[in-house]
Amino acid sequence: MTFFKKISRFAKVGSFLGIRQIKRGSIWINLLIISIMTLTFLSLVVIPGILVGLTEGSFEQNREYLTGDVYLTTLPDEEAIVNTQDIIRVLDTLPEVQDYSVRFKIGSTVESGYLYRDDFSEEVESLSVSAFVINPEQEEATTGLSNFLVEGEMLSSNRSGEVLIGSTLLQKYSNFSDLFEPLSDVEVGQAVKITLQGEVKDEFQREQQLLNGNDDFGQTTEFIVKGIIDSKVGELSSSIFITEQDYRRIAKKRSLQAQEIVIKHDGSLNDEQFKEIALSYDFGRYAKVRTATEAIPKFLSDVQQTFGLLGNMIGFVGIVVSSITIFIVIYINALTRRKFIGILKGIGISEGAIEFAYIMQSLFYALFGIGLGLLLLYGFMVPFFVQNPIDFPFSDGILVADLIPTLTRAGILMAVTMIAGFLPARIIVRQNTLDSILQR
Repeated sequence: MTFFKKISRFAKVGSFLGIRQIKRGSIWINLLIISIMTLTFLSLVVIPGILVGLTEGSFEQNREYLTGDVYLTTLPDEEAIVNTQDIIRVLDTLPEVQDYSVRFKIGSTVESGYLYRDDFSEEVESLSVSAFVINPEQEEATTGLSNFLVEGEMLSSNRSGEVLIGSTLLQKYSNFSDLFEPLSDVEVGQAVKITLQGEVKDEFQREQQLLNGNDDFGQTTEFIVKGIIDSKVGELSSSIFITEQDYRRIAKKRSLQAQEIVIKHDGSLNDEQFKEIALSYDFGRYAKVRTATEAIPKFLSDVQQTFGLLGNMIGFVGIVVSSITIFIVIYINALTRRKFIGILKGIGISEGAIEFAYIMQSLFYALFGIGLGLLLLYGFMVPFFVQNPIDFPFSDGILVADLIPTLTRAGILMAVTMIAGFLPARIIVRQNTLDSILQR
């Protein structure tokens, strides 16, 4: 008998015996083992998926509301994106561009509580923050900034002297008073003083500007708080927003060179392909061109890798527990059927066929358990977390369950389960046939 014929015979006889054992077995025991397999599979996939989903939620929010699909920022040795207007003209001609927003980013100081003070010797409340200078309509179309308004309304290019303030800067919302002292009693409709610090980076440059008669540095103006921004994208919640018209009016700013350009494409190509198009128009000569993935802060990438490792470790523990459970169940099953196994060997059923029967039994548990787990995962859990993300302080957590990694984990679990079913059967089957029949 050839090797393949022998294997085929083992498979036929073993399959018959395995199916017979499952049918004659207790339905409650079968359901219990299938439930264990389902829970093990879900722990193997869901826990790493949620841990990775914490940072994945941050990545998506950074893409949607801060960096866009492709993010243009200043080169290391530049203070602004040179030839900003030429880049804008190119973007207006590209059919792949859905929306874009041009931002100026400058330093500023916000003051409050200066109108009503019991003691004028006390210092006025103030914070040094970043200011986003935006075209409100462009920004809204590109990032939907108004979605984060918890109070008030969005800025408008037709109105002057209004500002949006990030919630982290206000005592009413902030939990970070140990890092800095947030502004107290700042409400929508209230006036605050804002000092725009221009684009200079140090005091020496400031003195040089003043000596040259250039007074566009340190302009202080009252603004009315139009709204309050509360976002899990930290940079948005810790900044202020004013219109480009106000910036040019107050700072007498004539330069059209921006610090950031956020681009959203229409989805007809991926981020890398659009980046290549941007580079083909020589954007890289004037700005640092990055995709949303490349613009992710390094600490978030490190956190994702750490969470992924933790998830895999937890999944490994689950596989070990599941394999031990299957081993014990199959071993007890084979031990109680020791006399029957001896009789099978006595009438000429090969050891390989009997072992294959127990492998089939463990495969049955694995297939049904994993199948039920996949149904719960993609039929219920993934859609549920999409509609109801987990509310974490720094992101809206989702369940990440990509198909290929999930099927890989399912394959590993199935292989381990089959080995766990084979080993106890091998131990019992190798015992002496007469001793097994007489149960000695």
